[in-house]
Amino acid sequence: MQQSKAITTAGLLITLGIVFGDIGTSPLYVFTAITGGSNFDPELIIGGMSCVLWTLLIIATYKYIYLALNANNKGEGGIFALYALLLNKKSRWIIFPALIGCASLISDGFLTPAISISSAVEGLDGIFPGIKTLPIVIVIIIGLFLFQQFGTQLIGKAFGPVMLLWFLLLGTLGFMQLIENPIAIKAINPAYAVSFIFNYPGGIWVMGAVFLCTTGAEALYSDLGHFGKQNIRISWSFVLSMLLLNYFGQASFCLSLPPGAKVESIFFATVPADLLPYVIGIATLAAIIASQALITGIFTLVNEAIKLKLWTNLKVKHPTEERGQVYIPFINYFLMIGCICVVLIFRRSARMESAYGLAIVVDMLMTTLLFIFYSVYIKKKKVWYLVPGIILFGSLELIFLISNGNKIAHGGWFTLVIAFGIFVLLYLYYHAKMIRRKMAEYTQMSEVLPILMDVMDDKSLPFEATNLVYPARSNSVDSLDTTIAYSLFRMRPKRANVYWFVHIETINEPNGIAHKVTPLIDKRCFFVTIEFGFKEDHRIEPILFEIQANLKAKKKIAGVSIFKSAKTNGISPDFKYVLLNSRISADYRMSFLDEMSIRFYRFIRVIGVNSADDFGLHNSKTVTEFIPILPSTLVDVNALEAELDPEED
Repeated sequence: MQQSKAITTAGLLITLGIVFGDIGTSPLYVFTAITGGSNFDPELIIGGMSCVLWTLLIIATYKYIYLALNANNKGEGGIFALYALLLNKKSRWIIFPALIGCASLISDGFLTPAISISSAVEGLDGIFPGIKTLPIVIVIIIGLFLFQQFGTQLIGKAFGPVMLLWFLLLGTLGFMQLIENPIAIKAINPAYAVSFIFNYPGGIWVMGAVFLCTTGAEALYSDLGHFGKQNIRISWSFVLSMLLLNYFGQASFCLSLPPGAKVESIFFATVPADLLPYVIGIATLAAIIASQALITGIFTLVNEAIKLKLWTNLKVKHPTEERGQVYIPFINYFLMIGCICVVLIFRRSARMESAYGLAIVVDMLMTTLLFIFYSVYIKKKKVWYLVPGIILFGSLELIFLISNGNKIAHGGWFTLVIAFGIFVLLYLYYHAKMIRRKMAEYTQMSEVLPILMDVMDDKSLPFEATNLVYPARSNSVDSLDTTIAYSLFRMRPKRANVYWFVHIETINEPNGIAHKVTPLIDKRCFFVTIEFGFKEDHRIEPILFEIQANLKAKKKIAGVSIFKSAKTNGISPDFKYVLLNSRISADYRMSFLDEMSIRFYRFIRVIGVNSADDFGLHNSKTVTEFIPILPSTLVDVNALEAELDPEED
């Protein structure tokens, strides 16, 4: 769906329907959270409004819309896009902010649908006092997640007009209040924000409520690859205008209330009574769309983690023609169950506000950290040049972190527990991959090839296949995985007409497929390197068919079946894929962390896609073997040769 990235009316409308839902529904609860529905002190209202204004300008607009959208990996955004760019620069430590940011965003995915939909549906209290909103919220959440399988193109077309109407409604409601009491306009002066933070009693803690106005900015960054930065930037100019009008209108409304007033929802209190049912309906749809923005961002994030080998392979679907738009069923239902649990635990949006925001500010800090190193190592900016930005974003986000810390005892513990749990799982998986990478030993190809030629010429062995394919960890034509040597020689020797050792590389660019073929034995053995963009599917069979056809055309391979009946009848040569599952030997002593990581790695692989599905291979063409590995034991090629030809001893 490349047209969604072009600057067109349709592109802008779809962008409006997907990207800005989360940040666009913040007016439903921000001022209610700031005031508690009862504290309408003018200093609190003006100071809070000034903080909301400058947070939207500094964090949402300057950091994300202006700066972060430029820090993209071939058009893809999000914390893993930054990680991929920095992978070869500071790979020893950048994994931590990347994993922490990922865990924080996923944990926020439990709360955003719950709080957005609950805060909208609870508007029904004003029409039907005492109505049970909990079942309605749960039904809407289930419907939202069931709808994900149809993709963001259909969702964007359906939601775009709704969000356009929503933002126009926000602006209109705010403008109506503002013209009645324009005193809130003075909050434009940043001095009110600074004074509020440092002088107002408890002002630092109120900033935790202010921060809610910018939740959704991180998901906005992750959605970059779906819609393009120009669509996002142009749409944002309209969105920001409508948001600010509404916030200023709510501030004006609060300043007009008499002392001792109590309001259940400040947003709905600004709505004329005869319009309330319609506004509740539109607000509920907007809240559903708010959830969509984050869900889409999490799908993108997890898909990038899979392609970067930071998580086990999961089933990834592409509901539309746009490869950047993905649907991951396991993550979809994982989030749905999490959202329902949040609703059942907290029950009301006011309680959810106490838990909301803490995880997102951690995610924002991690993005800021990676962005600083992106600027230094990729953009080659001088450190002194970055100091003003570091002070600006760092100090503001640290203030938000401190203010949100007050939420821990009131529900913030929930998101911390979820985020910490997800981070531990991500890190254990990553640590296990590092262990396995260290244990992936290799033997010289020059020592393997003579034995392989003997196997080819051994007429006592039946043919396994015309083409025998081994996916290889080794990225060099001069070496081969010892596990492959073990499978070829230590188990029953495998005879084939042509051998293919295929190494797959996931490059730091999101799209594109390239391959390189190196002959090892003339017409009989080849080393193939295939490079996939980190958002591409690893389908190797069509690529091998293409390679075989090219080699046959150049007469560098026979390209016919080894089996006489198949060859006589013109049947295409067969391929057999040997997928190796290496298991660390029980004789190897590991630390507690190493052992826990390996155990978790084996467990989590169960929920993932197996190697055959990952490579797009039918099970009838594959065989899976389990190979023991021990780091201290290298393949003794001479011993292998003796085993294969004992009469020469």
